[in-house]
Amino acid sequence: MAYLPPRYLFHCWRLLLALACLSAFLPAFAYAEQPTPVERQIKAAYLYKFAGFVEWPEGSFVRPDSPVVIGVMGADALAEQLERTVAGHTANGRPLQVRKLKKGETIGSVHILFLGVMDKSALAEVMNASRNQPLLTVSDSEEAYAHGSIINFVVANDRLRFEVALKPAATARLRISARMLSAAYRVNTGAS
Repeated sequence: MAYLPPRYLFHCWRLLLALACLSAFLPAFAYAEQPTPVERQIKAAYLYKFAGFVEWPEGSFVRPDSPVVIGVMGADALAEQLERTVAGHTANGRPLQVRKLKKGETIGSVHILFLGVMDKSALAEVMNASRNQPLLTVSDSEEAYAHGSIINFVVANDRLRFEVALKPAATARLRISARMLSAAYRVNTGAS
């Protein structure tokens, strides 16, 4: 992994600490029909930070200055929050770009894909299309995680956390930073 200046690391850890503190004061919203604005803010911040802790395989970007594209499907309010969160920011020297994807739309050149509320057949279709692609899939449903999503948001002890499945990450040829894995609530080394 490339050398990161101490100032950059300080800002990364400061943001992770802020996320941990903020999520400590959240009520459990795992069963809420609609995500709260605070939940969307935290998920958007996590998605933004995930981009800095993942290495994509060679050829994943057209040019050295190509953006990291974060696609959001089935969660338009989260996509709007994410656009505000990443505005003017970079991850590993790359600009960040958000794309709202509609169900049935091809994934294209997306590097991170958040899967929101989707019916079973649409979810299975997206997960099948993303298999073996260098794509970090993120969800907030056990069903998507069971279908091979790499990261899943969970509520544990009234806090928003995330779990990581290493087997689908390896299939996608993605390297996830040990620092990100140490911040995960759970790391699954076998099948998700």
